[in-house]
Amino acid sequence: MLLDGKTAIVTGASSGIGAATAAALAREGARVAGGARRVERIDAAVALPLDVTDRASSERFVADAVEALGGLDILVNTAGLALGRDPIWESTEEDERTVIETDVNGLMRMTRLCLPHIRDYGHIVNMGSIAGRQAYPNASSYVAAKFAVRGYTYALREDLLGRPVRITTVDAGLVETEFSVVRLRGDRAAADALYRDLPLGGACTPEDVAECILFAVTRPPHVNVDEIVVKALTQSSGARIHRN
Repeated sequence: MLLDGKTAIVTGASSGIGAATAAALAREGARVAGGARRVERIDAAVALPLDVTDRASSERFVADAVEALGGLDILVNTAGLALGRDPIWESTEEDERTVIETDVNGLMRMTRLCLPHIRDYGHIVNMGSIAGRQAYPNASSYVAAKFAVRGYTYALREDLLGRPVRITTVDAGLVETEFSVVRLRGDRAAADALYRDLPLGGACTPEDVAECILFAVTRPPHVNVDEIVVKALTQSSGARIHRN
């Protein structure tokens, strides 16, 4: 097993890409601590409650996870969300704050708290998005958040230059998860419609993205995969999806 003896923390581990990543790492031998608000849905060796927007929750999670794991080799920041598909003038300060607090501040907080515990030749993986590479309409707060994640990841690479810690950002496009249900405020029918009538094999799955993460963390120790961009074949950008 490629990760035998390694330990990992995965945020957002109760569903979607986070859950798939926790499963993929465990399959390759890693002992995984998963964190999420819905702790009862986490399938990992160590399952702990985590709200990345809350400082106390994050500090408690990291302390408990590192103690349970006996050290830390891999951090995968997948916790994130989007709210609404509205033009900027119809956005709300509450939604904007929630997205930035979760996708940016939460990721930065978890990275800062975990970094002192990451052993030599450890790895930090940040879940980005193609929204952080090219803007698309009616997604301003999410686009802003994911551009920030990409910038933060590269700033982290600069600050850690010379230290044996690898850093990767994975920018995914259309992936069928609960992401759109949350974004559309619980409207499952509307969310399901986004993934319907897609040719060429349809949307990516969480497992597809997890395999990309697994690839990055299993390269030789001297190799750093800076970024991975993964999209469904039926998608060229955040704004362009080919449908039947």
